[in-house]
Amino acid sequence: MIDELLRQRHLPDLLRFIDGEKVTRENWDKRREEIIRLLSQEYGDLPPAPVSVNFLQKSEESFCAGKANLVETILICNLKEGGEFSFPVKSVIPVKDEKQPSFILINFHDDVPDRYLPSEELCDLGFAVHSFCYKDITSDDENYNGKLASFYCGKKENLERGKIALWAWAAIRVLDFVLTLPETDPEEIALIGHSRLGKTALLAGGLDTRFTTVISNNSGCSGAALSRDKEGETIKKIFNRFPYWFKSGYGEYADKEHELPFDQHFLLALCAPRKLYIASAALDSWADPLSEFLSASAATAVYELLGEKGLDSDNLPPEENVLLHEGKIGYHKRSGTHYLSRFDWNAFARFIKTGC
Repeated sequence: MIDELLRQRHLPDLLRFIDGEKVTRENWDKRREEIIRLLSQEYGDLPPAPVSVNFLQKSEESFCAGKANLVETILICNLKEGGEFSFPVKSVIPVKDEKQPSFILINFHDDVPDRYLPSEELCDLGFAVHSFCYKDITSDDENYNGKLASFYCGKKENLERGKIALWAWAAIRVLDFVLTLPETDPEEIALIGHSRLGKTALLAGGLDTRFTTVISNNSGCSGAALSRDKEGETIKKIFNRFPYWFKSGYGEYADKEHELPFDQHFLLALCAPRKLYIASAALDSWADPLSEFLSASAATAVYELLGEKGLDSDNLPPEENVLLHEGKIGYHKRSGTHYLSRFDWNAFARFIKTGC
C-alpha cells in the first residue's frame, strides 16, 4: 500500500544523482552534498560558523526539588564578518555523577518549564535539556534589521536565506556549547522542534551530523511532509504567509511542486544513518500526517543503502498512538491536534533509550 502511495506522488529519486548516476554506499557522501545544494533553493545556506563562541554563565539555581540545576548561559558568537551576536540558553541538568543524554529544544518561549517543555519529567527520565527561544535569534516577521538577520539576510526582495536558516544556525551554536559540558554524553544528543521549529530542527540536524537524533514534531509543509500532492498547507500558502522563512526563489514553486528537483524526503535523508523521529497529530490536517509519514517512508531507502533499518511500517500507515520504534526512523501519529505533548516527549525519550 505504501509503495503504491509513493509511486502516485512521482517523487524524485534519492538514489540517483542529477546526472542519472546511481547512488551507492561508497558515493553517498557525494550525493549528500548534492542534496544540500538542492535544498539551498528552499532555505538558503546557513550563515558561516562564527570565528569563536564564548560561554558566559549568567545564573545557576537548584531546580526540580533539588534533582537538577537550572543554568542560564549567554552564548557570545564572534562572527566571521566582524561584529558580535549573543543569545541566552537555559539548561536543566540532572544532579548525578554520570554522563547523560541531552535534548536541545528550539522553543517558542524562554520559560522553563513551558507548555512545550516538561522539564521535571525529562529530568526524571534522566535527560538534560537545553532550550533557547527562537525570537532571541531573529524576529518571526519580515523585519531584517535586528539581531542575527541584520548580519545575514540581505535585502527583503532577494533574500539569500530565510529565517529558518538563522534559527538552524543558532541550534548548531547551542550544540557547540552542550558539547563542552562535562555532563554531556556526546553519543546521545537529540535536537527537537515543533511546527516551524520542527522544520528548523530537520535543517540543522540534517546538516550537522553531531546531533545523534533529530526530532520533528508536526512540522508539515516544507518540513517533514512531502510537497507533491500534499493536503492542507502547500508551498503557495506557506510562502504567501511566511515568505521570510525561506530563500526568495522558493516561491517560484507555488502550484508547481512537481517541478521541484527535490522533495522533503531529501531533507530527512540527510539524517541517515542517525536516528530520526517524525511525529504527526491525527487532527493536524494542515500539516497532513499522511504526507509526513510517506516522507519518512521514502527516506528509508537511504538508511537501507547505508545498512540500517529505516521506518518499520509493515507497508501500512499506523493507527493513532502506535509507536514505530523498530528502525532508525521513528514515527507516531498522536491523537489530537497540532501540539507538542507529554505523549510526544515520552515517545521521543523511549525511542532514544530503547530504539535501534
